[in-house]
Formats: sequence, C-alpha cells, structure tokens
Amino acid sequence: MEQGTSQQDQNLKRASCATVLTLAYQSLGVVYGDLSTSPLYVYKTTFSGKLSLKEDDEEIFGVLSFIFWTFTIIALFKYVFIVMSADDNGEGGTFALYSLLCRNARLSILPNQQPTDEKLSAYATEDSADTWQSSLLKLFFEKHPRFQRGLLIFVLLGTCMAIGDGVITPAISVLSAVSGVKVKISHLHDNYVVVISCIILVGLFSIQHHGTHRVAFLFAPVVAAWLLCISGIGIYNIFHWNPKIYLALSPFYMIRFIRATGVEGWLSLGGVVLSITGVETMFADLGHFSALSIKIAFTCLVYPCLILAYMGEAAFLSKHHDDVQRSFYKAIPGKNSLQRCVLASVHSSHYGSHCRKPSRLAVTTVMFVTTCLMTLVVVIVWKQGIIKAIACLLVFGSIELLYISACICKVHEGGWIPLVLSFTFMSIMYTWNYGTMKKHQFDVENKVSLNRILSMGPSLGMVRVPGIGLMYTNLASGFPAMFGHFVTNLPAFHQVLVFVCVKSVQVPYVSEDERLIVSRVGPKEYAMFRCIVRYGYKDMQQENYNFENRLVSAIVHFVETEEEESNSVEQDTNILHNMVNNSYCEEFQSSCIFQVMHNGEENPLKNKSLQILNAKESGVTYMLGHSYAKAKKSSSIVKKIAIDVVFAFLSKNCREPDVVLNIAHSSLLEVGMVYYV
Repeated sequence: MEQGTSQQDQNLKRASCATVLTLAYQSLGVVYGDLSTSPLYVYKTTFSGKLSLKEDDEEIFGVLSFIFWTFTIIALFKYVFIVMSADDNGEGGTFALYSLLCRNARLSILPNQQPTDEKLSAYATEDSADTWQSSLLKLFFEKHPRFQRGLLIFVLLGTCMAIGDGVITPAISVLSAVSGVKVKISHLHDNYVVVISCIILVGLFSIQHHGTHRVAFLFAPVVAAWLLCISGIGIYNIFHWNPKIYLALSPFYMIRFIRATGVEGWLSLGGVVLSITGVETMFADLGHFSALSIKIAFTCLVYPCLILAYMGEAAFLSKHHDDVQRSFYKAIPGKNSLQRCVLASVHSSHYGSHCRKPSRLAVTTVMFVTTCLMTLVVVIVWKQGIIKAIACLLVFGSIELLYISACICKVHEGGWIPLVLSFTFMSIMYTWNYGTMKKHQFDVENKVSLNRILSMGPSLGMVRVPGIGLMYTNLASGFPAMFGHFVTNLPAFHQVLVFVCVKSVQVPYVSEDERLIVSRVGPKEYAMFRCIVRYGYKDMQQENYNFENRLVSAIVHFVETEEEESNSVEQDTNILHNMVNNSYCEEFQSSCIFQVMHNGEENPLKNKSLQILNAKESGVTYMLGHSYAKAKKSSSIVKKIAIDVVFAFLSKNCREPDVVLNIAHSSLLEVGMVYYV
C-alpha cells in the first residue's frame, strides 16, 4: 500500500509539472507578445532626439545599463518576485490589489456590504494578527472617508491608463509588423499597409472569442521562435562586434550617462521605458494562467533572451553609430538571408517607433499605481513592517517617477492620446459610481420601516392572493420605497412575497452554491422572504438557468432547514428534496407534489413547503423598480451634465436585473420613481 501511495504521489507530481509547463508555454503567446517585441523600438526611440552617439561609446553603454537594470529591477524583482504573490484568488491586476485592501481594511465603498459576505470561500483574509502599523493604517482610512474615495480614484486612474494603453497597443503592434515588410518591398504604399493591418486586426479579434488557450497555442510557437532567434542574433553580435559589452551591466555607467548627457539624457529615458512595456501584463493576465507558470516562462526564457538581444544590438551599435535608426535590422547577420526576410515582418520602421510614444506615459503610470497599492498590501494584508513597505516604495517608485517625468515632457508627441482616453474612461466610471451611491443613499433614506409593515398584520392590509411576487430592490436590508406605494395603492398582493437584491461583492468570483442567500423577513405568517444574488467583480452577470425554479428551490430548502432547527425534530425529507431538485423540469413538479401529499401524515414542514410550491403553480410576477436620478436646479452645470446626461445614459443602457436573471418580459411589472441629487 505504501508503494502504491508513493507511486500515486509521483504521478500527481508529474501531472502537476506537466500542467505548469504547458501553461508556461501557453503564456508566451498571450502575456509576452508586447514585451518580446520591445527590442524593435528601444534604441531607435532613445536616440531619436538630440542625443547623439560619440566615439567613446559612453551613451551606448549608459543606455544598455539603464535597460538592464530597469528590466531587472522592475520586471524581475518587482513583478516576478513580489507583485505576482499578491494575487486575489488567482486573479491579478489593479482591481485585484484593491479588492485585497478592501477585504482586509474595509476600504470598500460598495453599497449593501454585509457580514455574511465574509463567509464566502473566496473572501479569505490573512489569519495573522494585525501589527500596530496595519492597525494604524486601517484606523486612518476609517476616520477619513475622503481618503477612501481618493484611493478609489487612484485605482480608477491606474485601471483606465491600462485601458487607454490597451486600446492603442494592438494597432501599434500589427501596424509595426506590416510596415516592416516595406524594408523588402519598398514600393508598398502606406495606404495598403493600413488596409492590411486593419484586416489582420479584425481577424485577430474574431478568433479571440474562441478562448485564451486557443490563442495561446496559436501564437506561443511564434513568440518562442522569435525570442530564440533574437537571442541567437544577440550572442552572435556580442562575440562578433564587442565582447566587452558586458561591462555596461555595471550601474556606474548609468551615473556617467546622466552626467555626460544632462537634460537630453534624462529626456531620452522615455525610450528606455519601451523595454518594460508589457510587463504589467504578467500580473494582469494572471487569471488566465498561474503565477508559477508565468514566472517560469519569464525567468527561463523571456528574461535571458531579451537581455541577450539588447546586449547584442548595443554591441553592434558600438561599431556602427550611423545605423542607430535601423540598428535592429542592420544587426541581423547576412545580407540576403531568409532570416532577414522573416524578421522584416516585425521590423518597426517608421510606424513602430512613432506609434509607441503615446503608450509610454500610460505604462509607467500603471506601474506606479501598482507600486503604491503594493505598499499598502505589504502593511495591511501581509502584515509586514512599515520599513519594508517604504523601501519598496522608494526603490520601485523612484525609478517609475523618473520615467514618468521623462515621458510627461513628450506628451505633445502623441502621449496625450492615452491620457485623453484614460481620463474619459475614468470620468465615466466615477460618474457611474457617484450616481449609484446617491441612488443607494436615496433608497436607504426612503425605505419602509419594519414596524410599519408589522402594524399592517399578516395580510399587509390587503387581500393575499395565490402566487409568488418577486420584488427587485437595490437594498440588501429593509423594504424599498416602492413597496410602500404598492401596499398603499393596490387592493391585493401575492401570497408569498420575495424581495430580490442583485449586488456585487469584493471577490473575483462567487461559486454557484454560494450565489443565493435566502432569509425570512418578519414573522412566519407574513410569508415574506429576502433573496440576495451575489456576483464577484470578474463574474459575468448573465444567468442561463431558470432563476424562478432555482429561487423556489432555495426558499423551500430554507424553510426545511428553519423548521428542523426550530423544532429539533429529524424528519425524512428525501422525497421533498428530490422534488426541489427536479423543479427545474416542469414535467416532474406535479408528480413530486403528488408524492409529498400522499407520503404519510402531514406535518408543518411539508405544509409550508407545499404552500410555496402551490404558490409557484399559481403564477410568479416580477416587480422591478426604476429610480431615475435628476440633478437639483441649484446644482452646478458640471453636476447637471454628469447626472442628467452621462449617468442617465449609462442607467438607461446598463444591464437590469431582469436581463441578468433571464426573466420573461410577459411576467414583468415595472414601476418608476424620480429622486434628486
């Protein structure tokens, strides 16, 4: 038996290793495409300004030193060794870090957050006790809500910068690749380059919906071959042109470079930034693969190949100062080799270096936002000392601020494009958040009190007719103002009433068995329940099952559990449980009800369960309340535009609960209300 167990463990380890290696291979095609093509632009863009090459090669050695240490410190030390350990249940990115902080420091300003959300399996927080530093930071944010809002805006800035960069990156990469063919086909007109690029982009996006794994397997061999090829060329150039180029890896060459070049050298660092464009993707795409697989791919293949490529090109430039604008292509050995023709398809030429300029500021801003959030994660989540957090902020933040300052001076050269896109997206997101919070505040201030409901008696002052009424509300507790209008103006109401709230929680995913929370509202004779439907920030809020049947199943299960706990009587409810499970299929319902009705003597548990099932058979009506926001007449023009135009447009086009839960419109009753903010 021991030998058998040992053999099983070995098989599991082999399978696990094979899975990790497969994911590492797939990550090449998705994660490292942008990062791997950076050598096409770096040297050309760095020396595209007034910075010139001199005979002593100080500039070449200085730029290579900056590239090596920036790539090593930011990509390897920061992201691979530190940031990728701060995943949120396997998810990465700016919102993953923010989610960790929200759960561990209660920084979330999302409405309807409840203690029951902390029982979600994905909600796990650090078990270690708070340090005095983490307690102090939590207390600071708790006492100053404006800093919580400021942190949200800061997170939105980083997220929108990533979106702004992502909008232009595909066009840059494809346009650069196609325009590189002009090196071999010089008579190819620019208009044809644009048309061909558009066709390729449409084709790439059309296959993306087939899944990340398919795209990964399609492009992984291309990226792997590319990396091995440029690293081989780099090794050749090192030994052929300048074997002493390794001396440039000394950090002293960076200091000598800045001293010798001054302001022009500082501005040229905007080109060095291109060596780390795509690094943030390692963390952002964490959910598609695994941290270990991405780390293996980077440390074992991507990092050494790119370093060799940069060193080889620098060695070539040290002997060919006049070829700096075409150094990557010129450094390829051979004059008419097939290798040249293939690499020409990804040559950057005129388009690549100019198109890359807009993305530099966005990339560095996202990295700085990640560094600041990681500083808080180190203290609040990991419970480490404040000195370690400040050290991370100073080391990584100072480098990123240096590059941000260099990129800001180049905003007029196209850097404004991602800025405009980013601030547009951020304005839309913040307006949506502001309007949603005001809407929730209105609902809370105008909700109906429980005492008022109880004073009406079990009949709620009306005739209770057979059927189930589902009332959708934005409140996870209390009764919406819309319900007060119903009980005041309607002569009859349903026998079973369920308040349904669809809300978001600060975890990436909510499992299906934890999706619904059912509770009772008021005494049992009122037959009122509350159902909360929870979604994570990565969940697709679109259900493809019959929500009506699943809700009734959950309510029946709740009633069973409630009765068993209150009476402490163990009863055999297998037949009833089977009836609930089979309620998804209508042909089983009548037979199940028949079995329960004839299954021995009746008891309160079966009667109440049958009451709910009979109510469902009588019909289900969905009541959806619409709250429309309007800016007050005394509001500023900016607020009026934000609320009356932007938020109104977003509210009109957002996905309503009836769409999320796949509700038939024939059973839907909508009621509108207007509130002023």
